[in-house]
Amino acid sequence: MARLKLSQWDNAIADCTECLKLAPDSMKAHYSLSQAHLALRAYDEALTHALKAHELCLKTLDKSLGTVTTHVLKCKKERWDDMEKRRIRETSELEMEVIGLLERGRDEAVREAAGLDEGSRREIEDEWRAKIDLVRDVFEKARPAREKRRQVPDWAIDDISFCVMVDPVITKTGKSYERASIVEHLRRQPLDPLTRDPLYISDLRPNLDLKQACEEFLAENGWAADW
Repeated sequence: MARLKLSQWDNAIADCTECLKLAPDSMKAHYSLSQAHLALRAYDEALTHALKAHELCLKTLDKSLGTVTTHVLKCKKERWDDMEKRRIRETSELEMEVIGLLERGRDEAVREAAGLDEGSRREIEDEWRAKIDLVRDVFEKARPAREKRRQVPDWAIDDISFCVMVDPVITKTGKSYERASIVEHLRRQPLDPLTRDPLYISDLRPNLDLKQACEEFLAENGWAADW
C-alpha cells in the first residue's frame, strides 16, 4: 500500500507478485496489483487481476465488494478508451495513406501528360483533383460517426460479469443482474451480493423494461458486445 501511495508501480507489482506466490487467493494482492498495472496503462493485466479480486470478494462477501466493483468498471472503461484511441488513429492513418496514393497517381499522370496541349493537361489535373476531393469528402462525412465517443451506459452493465445484460432479473432490493450471473452466485451462497441478506433464486423477477432497453441499445450499438 505504501508503494502504491508513492506511485512506485514497479515495486508494488513486485511485492504483489511475491505475495501471490505465497497466497494465490489473496484478494488484496490481486486488487493492488490491478491498481499498479492500471497506472502503467497495462490494461489487460489490470482487468485480469481486478476480475480475480472481484471473484474472491463474491466468494467471501468481502466488505470491499463495492470498491472492487467500481475498480473493475474503471479498468474496463480505460481499456476501452485506449482501444478507441487506437482505432481512431489507425483510421486517420488509412485516410492519409489513401490520399497519398492518389496524389502519387496524380503526379505520375501529370508527368505522362507533359507532351499534351495545355487544355488536355488541365483536364487531367481536374479529374485527379476531383477524385482526391471526393475521397476526402467520404472520409469527412464518415468522421463524425466514426470518432463519436462510444460509451456503454452503466445501467446496461451486470455488476457480476461486467457484460451488457441480455436477460436481466431484479432482486428484492431493486438491484438488477444478468440472470446467469446472479443464479450462479446464489447457488454458491444464497445471499444478496450487496446487502448480504438472504436471497434465493425464487426471489428473482424478470426486469422486462431493462431487458427491452438493453436489446434496443445492442441493436443500435453492436460494437458494445466487445466491451
